[in-house]
Amino acid sequence: MTLEASDIPHRRYNPLRQSWVLVSPHRAKRPWQGQQEEPTKDTKPEYDDKCYLCPRNARINGELNPDYRDTFVFENDFSAVFEQTAEVDQVVEKAEEAKKTLGKESSDLETDLFRKDNVFGYCQVICFSPKHNVTLATMSVEQIEKVIETWQKMYTEAQSRGIKYSLIFENKGATMGCSNPHAHGQVWNTSVVPEEPQMEYDSLKKYKDEKNRDLLVDYVNLELAKNERIVYQNASFLVVVPYWAVWPFETMIVSKERVSSIKKLSSAQVEHLADAISVLTKKYDKLFNTSFPYSMGIHQSFVDVEDCPYEHLRLLFYPPLLRSASVKKFQVGFEMLGMPQRDITAEGAAKRLQEL
Repeated sequence: MTLEASDIPHRRYNPLRQSWVLVSPHRAKRPWQGQQEEPTKDTKPEYDDKCYLCPRNARINGELNPDYRDTFVFENDFSAVFEQTAEVDQVVEKAEEAKKTLGKESSDLETDLFRKDNVFGYCQVICFSPKHNVTLATMSVEQIEKVIETWQKMYTEAQSRGIKYSLIFENKGATMGCSNPHAHGQVWNTSVVPEEPQMEYDSLKKYKDEKNRDLLVDYVNLELAKNERIVYQNASFLVVVPYWAVWPFETMIVSKERVSSIKKLSSAQVEHLADAISVLTKKYDKLFNTSFPYSMGIHQSFVDVEDCPYEHLRLLFYPPLLRSASVKKFQVGFEMLGMPQRDITAEGAAKRLQEL
């Protein structure tokens, strides 16, 4: 193998997570004889009478879905958390009383090392469309706008239900553990802020407090000036492969001006965000001629802070595919036990997506 300057391994810093990723460009040239995923055979019908998410069908709990026409939201039948009701409070109190009765109050050491905090909240499912055979990539911009407007309503609802954080996400494709092929996302609303958003918030706050500038505004302006990792842009949003990306074709859709939450988007910005999502997901599907799997999540202001001065709206896309529709990236070994690692550079990934 002929070694070039661009092949030299190096690490890149992620100022949002205050962490590093090892970049090994020369490894992109190695042959692959490992596991290959079965490419998606996308031949779904427009309506599936066995699908729990299609209109008019019964869900696992026996409830019938309405004959919905655009989006449909319902409380997850298998929620990861419970709402803080009188019944739940009673169970918690009884457990604490039982510990005291048995003389099992925690020692100082146990308090330090065996910490446990109860987490309350509720989980929701949002069906993006009544059609069983569509994805965000095949939906129109207007249809995606409806999804974003529904996200806005769900965020507002969480504010009225004593929630601390509302994490909106989509797992697309069986490769990402999606249990139903009907296009849908989830919203987990919790009484605590999850670790990833909290970590990023702390970094955004530290940067603003120290420099009196916004980290992601500075980052967006730098990316626009360098034009090395931009996949797409419109008047309000930038689609970029982050300099510190971990996954091969990881991207971030970030507002050009600081907007703290999805609720704060104007109608024009909603349209621009829908356009950015549409363009990106179509590019993903074209990359390996497959319905591209990914996990997507929205990081934004805490629900209980109406307009956080530090937060900056961003959508994070983490797709696993590496070099074809059948070869995915595994985060194992060194990545699990040491630090994240990638082969193809962020610049190389952006160039491939940009050209589609």
